[in-house]
Amino acid sequence: MNREQARLERELSRAMGRCVGDFGLIEPGDRVMVCLSGGKDSYTLLELLERLRARAPISFTLVAVHLDQGQPGYDGRPLAGWLEAEGYDHRILREDTYAIVTDKLDEASTYCSLCSRLRRGILYNAAQELGCTKIALGHHRDDALETLLLNLLYTGSLKSMPPKLVSDDERNVVIRPLLYCAEESIARYAELRAYPILPCNLCGSQDGLKRQAVKALLTQLEGLAPRARESMLAALTNVRATHLLDKQLYRALGLHPELDAAGERAEDAKDTAPPSPDGRRRLPLV
Repeated sequence: MNREQARLERELSRAMGRCVGDFGLIEPGDRVMVCLSGGKDSYTLLELLERLRARAPISFTLVAVHLDQGQPGYDGRPLAGWLEAEGYDHRILREDTYAIVTDKLDEASTYCSLCSRLRRGILYNAAQELGCTKIALGHHRDDALETLLLNLLYTGSLKSMPPKLVSDDERNVVIRPLLYCAEESIARYAELRAYPILPCNLCGSQDGLKRQAVKALLTQLEGLAPRARESMLAALTNVRATHLLDKQLYRALGLHPELDAAGERAEDAKDTAPPSPDGRRRLPLV
C-alpha cells in the first residue's frame, strides 16, 4: 500500500467511524448486508466495513450482496471474481428489472425512480432471507448534499439522506456509514485500489438528470466558497429548528400560540394531520 492510499484509507475510515458512532449504526451481533452495486462507493464501503469489523470492540458480520438487473452487456464476472479472491461472504442475485423498467417507461423518461424501487424491494427481501439486521448503502457526503438541494429546489422540502432509516414496512433498517466521506476521496481511493468497476448502462447513459445538474451546481458553489461542501455537511449536523418555518415543528417545540379546538383555523388543522407511525412526515422522495 503506497503512502497516498494509506492516507486516504485513514481519512475515510475515521470519517466512517465517526458516522457509525454518532448514529449507532452498528450494534453487537449485527449481520450487515452490504449492497454492492459494482461502483466505487460500494466497493469502498465493503472494504472499510471489513477493516472496522476486524478491529471493532464489538462482534458483527458482513455479507456482500450484488444484484444482476439484466442490463444489456452486463458482465458481473470481474466483481464475482474479486469477491472470491478477497474472501468475502457474498451472494449474487439475478432479477431482470431492466425489462420491467424499459417496458413501463419510454426512452424520454428517467429510469432512476422505478429502477431504485424495484431494486430496493428485491434487496429488502434478500436481507430478510439472509437474516440480516442492517442493510448498508454506499451513499456519501455529496449524495446527501445533492439530495438536500434536489428537495429544496424541486419538492419544497427540507431534508436529505438519513444515516439510519427504518423501512416503511418496518422489516429492515438501512444505514449509510459513508455520509461523512467526500466523494472525491472515495473516487481516488477506489482508483488506487483498482476495483473492477461495473458500468451502469441503464440510467447512467441518460442526459439531463436533475441530480447531474445539482452536482454541477455544487461545483459552481465551491467556486464562490471553496469549502461549500464541508460547510453544507456541517449545516446538516447543526440544525436550529426554532429558526425554520414549519408550523407543525413549532407546535412540537411548544413555540406555537395555544389555540383551543374551536378557534383553530381550518388550514392549521390541515397542517397538523397525524404523522405516520414512525413519526416521519411523508414527503416526495428524490
